[in-house]
Amino acid sequence: MTMPTAELPTPDRPRAVTVGEGLAVLVARPGPLADSDLFERTAGGAEANVATVLAQLNVDAAWISRVGDDGFGRYLLRTLAERGVDVSAVVTDATRPTGLYVKERGSGSGSATDLRDGESRMLYYRSGSAASALSPDDLGKPAAAQLVAESQVVHVTGITPALSPSTSALTDALVSMPRRGRLVSFDLNFRQALWIGRSAQATHVLTRLTRSSDIVFMGADEAAQVFGTGDPAELRSLFGEPEHLIVKNDEHTVTSFHGTERLDVPALSLDVVEKIGAGDAFAGGFLGGLLHGLGHEARIRLGHLCAAAALTGHGDLATLPPIQRLQRLLCVGPEEWTNVRVADELAGRSS
Repeated sequence: MTMPTAELPTPDRPRAVTVGEGLAVLVARPGPLADSDLFERTAGGAEANVATVLAQLNVDAAWISRVGDDGFGRYLLRTLAERGVDVSAVVTDATRPTGLYVKERGSGSGSATDLRDGESRMLYYRSGSAASALSPDDLGKPAAAQLVAESQVVHVTGITPALSPSTSALTDALVSMPRRGRLVSFDLNFRQALWIGRSAQATHVLTRLTRSSDIVFMGADEAAQVFGTGDPAELRSLFGEPEHLIVKNDEHTVTSFHGTERLDVPALSLDVVEKIGAGDAFAGGFLGGLLHGLGHEARIRLGHLCAAAALTGHGDLATLPPIQRLQRLLCVGPEEWTNVRVADELAGRSS
């Protein structure tokens, strides 16, 4: 259970591509949104988040999407490229804007319009966005087709098919492509607001994508909403098709099925700073471990460690500690794992 070193030669690096919408994020000052005079700009979007984690784990990661011909689109491309993500297949759409969301943060002031301290809420402005025009045609463009052909994993989420009929067709095309040794990864990422008035369609579409994928991530709570159960064993019984089925449950434990093997690995104890992006970071860590040939438990641990980096930092894009530090934690015994002090370990203050 060891990670490759940072000096891993580039030709030997595994390749992965993520497909979906990226968003510019405006983070409000803590307190009622109406009172926030200043906003901090950052980047987000489930598939973009996963790509940035993979890039930090010595994976050649690429992101396929569409952005508007505007400042937010240029910011997204620059930000992901600076984090080591290949954005060569991202299309700039001159007729549609880049998707945007505002992150409202609570201050615990007691105001009727304020959230509790540490809580956050997202307000999305993505209707008619450039990424909502993604379609199967985008996969046929030379740059995108080459990236997909060269990748060992293609990752998409349940957000993408909810955006428009053309993005739903895109996800169907992805899971229907001849595998040729490639794995399709799917994160349920159910967003009820995107399926308002279409709950039956959501269940149908997300069931089809789950059954058609090789690696599937889902939270127990969202699975209960979509499939009627959050119990890992019942979900495995419902969905025997994916080789890897990973369920994040309410007890802060991840249950992972690899074929018939089941492993339950507890998350690390930590003080949560920000929840947004943690699920994407977990998926990136698990996929990075899989691509580097880690064993079943080590893959789950790496997912937990990447999620911890997201939970203890600000912003959607998780910043990971050096690989060598992660590598040490993958190999500790069960008792030491449960007693890991996340803040100290991620900051390099372990003994």
